Amino acid sequence: MVPHLRKQFNQHFTEEKYEAYIRDIENMHPGALDFRVAETPVFVPKDFTQSMLSACDSIIDVITRDDFKQITQRSIPSNLNVPGENDRPEFLIFDFGVCENANGKLEPQLIEMQAFPSLFAYQSCMSHITEQYAGVPDDFSAYLSGFNSETYAESLKQIILNGHAPEHVILLEIYPAQQKTRIDFYCTEKMLGIQPVCLTELLVEDKKLYYMRRGVKTPVHRIFNRLIFDDLHQQEGWQQMTDLTQELNVEWVPHPNWFYRVSKFTLPFIDHPNVPDSFFLNELSQPVQLSDYVLKPLFSFAGMGVVIDVTQEDIDKIPDPENWILQKKVQYADVILTPDEPAKAELRLFYFWDKTWDRPIAVHNLARLSKGKMIGTRYNKNKTWVGGTIAYFEK
Repeated sequence: MVPHLRKQFNQHFTEEKYEAYIRDIENMHPGALDFRVAETPVFVPKDFTQSMLSACDSIIDVITRDDFKQITQRSIPSNLNVPGENDRPEFLIFDFGVCENANGKLEPQLIEMQAFPSLFAYQSCMSHITEQYAGVPDDFSAYLSGFNSETYAESLKQIILNGHAPEHVILLEIYPAQQKTRIDFYCTEKMLGIQPVCLTELLVEDKKLYYMRRGVKTPVHRIFNRLIFDDLHQQEGWQQMTDLTQELNVEWVPHPNWFYRVSKFTLPFIDHPNVPDSFFLNELSQPVQLSDYVLKPLFSFAGMGVVIDVTQEDIDKIPDPENWILQKKVQYADVILTPDEPAKAELRLFYFWDKTWDRPIAVHNLARLSKGKMIGTRYNKNKTWVGGTIAYFEK
């Protein structure tokens, strides 16, 4: 996206340098890297970054509305409504495709958003490794809003711990040692001192939670939640696991209800040129060209149920149109030049929302490269210059 940096990186790339780079990342936590790391970072020009930040500001304007909880109450499945919801999501992520508009110009287009953590610790830990590997110039940074590695770690620690001792805060997942993103759990543990804990290991006594820490039953005062309920319900025997919808004396960060409030459900409320038009299917008041839209279920896991080539028959057979949206298609650009075919790129902006801040603040990022029809491992088998990476923004 910054032509002279792309040319420079590609000219100096070697397989030997890339292999050494991967070894450096793997050495952070041997055996834990379980996803493909792309050969290159993404270099993002200042105007493109500003367009993404402008779109995020527009979305945050909606999230901070006085009636936001009211208009999103229906987004929370009744059987997954967790007590103790707080007044803000401490973490937000916004995914943007690097797209090409009708005039052939590159522009960001929002793909998805969530009030949920991402690979916050891992991306920070691998930033310095990638900077050295890629020879990133001083006027580019993976951090946003003036943050650096120290202030980023300090804010992450403050938000997650909230004054509690690390031993009373846990990172909650289902079978964390089996997750492909487990390297982030171990980076989080090293950075903050909190232990990854499986849902199956939680103990409940008189509305209080406990876990075993080095053989000692230890109270849980706060949960750094990495558990996606949709994912949980794919697990065999989940009905026998600890019921998190019961009233418990515990703090959440972020609270699970925010995962549903800030999601595809929020898209129809956003009006911004870098956010594709979206409609609740039951509220579509005028005909649209279906070939220009994708059909998405509001409640699904990992893209399940998305219809890319929509027909009227697809719409007619939906029994609950209030739980589906039509979202305008975007055209990903083949923007990252590689030794063979160019790659598409998606950029995820990380936002933190400390309790002392009026609004969330952009802090860091994650990037993904793809040569398939969509972003994701299943569309990029046996391809190179694809996978997870990081973006560096022009200051």
